[in-house]
Amino acid sequence: MAEERINRKLAAILAADVVSYSRLMASDEAGTLAALKRHRQMVFEPAVAAHQGRIVKLIGDGTIVEFASVVDAVNCALSVQRSGDSLQDENLHQPRIVLRIGINLGDVIIEGDDIYGDGVNIAARLEPAAQPGGICISSIVNESIGNRIDARFDDGGHINVKNIDRPIRIWRWHPGSAQATANGRQPNTANPEPQAAIAILPFTNMSGDPEQEYFSDGISEDIITDLSKIAGLMVIARNSSFTYKGRSVDVRTIGRELGVQSVLEGSIRRSGNRVRITAQLIDATSGGHLWGVATIAI
Repeated sequence: MAEERINRKLAAILAADVVSYSRLMASDEAGTLAALKRHRQMVFEPAVAAHQGRIVKLIGDGTIVEFASVVDAVNCALSVQRSGDSLQDENLHQPRIVLRIGINLGDVIIEGDDIYGDGVNIAARLEPAAQPGGICISSIVNESIGNRIDARFDDGGHINVKNIDRPIRIWRWHPGSAQATANGRQPNTANPEPQAAIAILPFTNMSGDPEQEYFSDGISEDIITDLSKIAGLMVIARNSSFTYKGRSVDVRTIGRELGVQSVLEGSIRRSGNRVRITAQLIDATSGGHLWGVATIAI
C-alpha cells in the first residue's frame, strides 16, 4: 500500500493572545467578550484581510493566522498593535483589549483548513515572550524581513521554550520602545548577554471554593504582566506556565522545561472578607527557597 502523501508548504504563522484574559473575564465576562468581539471585527480581522492573511483558528482568546509572505505577517501585526487606544470608546465601558503576538516562518502540514507542525508550535511559543501590546519574532523572520518594514526589532537573545528541543533566538518590538519606528535596524549581536528568566506558576486556590479560581488565576496573571515590564527580565507567559496548574511537578523539572532560573509559586485562601496570599521565590536549579512572603488583605 502506497504511503499517504503529506501536504506541506512554507508559511508565516502569526499567533495572538489577549493579555490577562482570565482576570478580565473574572471582572466582567459580558464586557470582555463584547470588547474582544469588537476588537476582532474592527481591528484584527480587517488587518488580516488587508495583508492577505487567513485566520486558521480561534482558540478562546487566541488566534492562529497564516500568511504567504513574512513581510505581510509582520506588517499585519504592526497594524494591529499600533491601533493602541484608537478603538476605545468610553461610552461603552468595556475593558481594553491588549494582545501579545508571536510570528514564525516555517514548514507546516496542511490538513483540510487546519495547519500543524513546528512552524505553528514555535509561533505559539513566541507569543508569550512578547511584551503586552508588542510582537516577538523568530530569527528567521527577522532575517527575512530585512529593511522592508518601518519598525525596529531589538535582539532578545536565545530562549528555551517548552517542547522545542533547541534554543530559539528572538527579536522583540513594542510601540513604547525608544526606537519603535525604523531609523536603522539594530545590528545582530554575536554574543547576546544572558537574560534572567522567571516562571510564575498559577497560584493555588486554598479556599475550597471553585468560584475563586478566576480570582487566583487573575492574581498570577497580574504578576506576569507587571514583571514583563521589567527590562532584562524574560517572563514565561500564561500559556506556558499555566500548563502546570493542578499538577505536582518538581520545580527543577519546571526550570529545565521552561528554561528559567527562578520560579514563583504561591497560594490564595479566602474566608469571608479576608484574603491570605502567600508567595515563594524558588531557585529552579537547586529547588531551594530564595524568598517568601505572606500577606492578609481585607
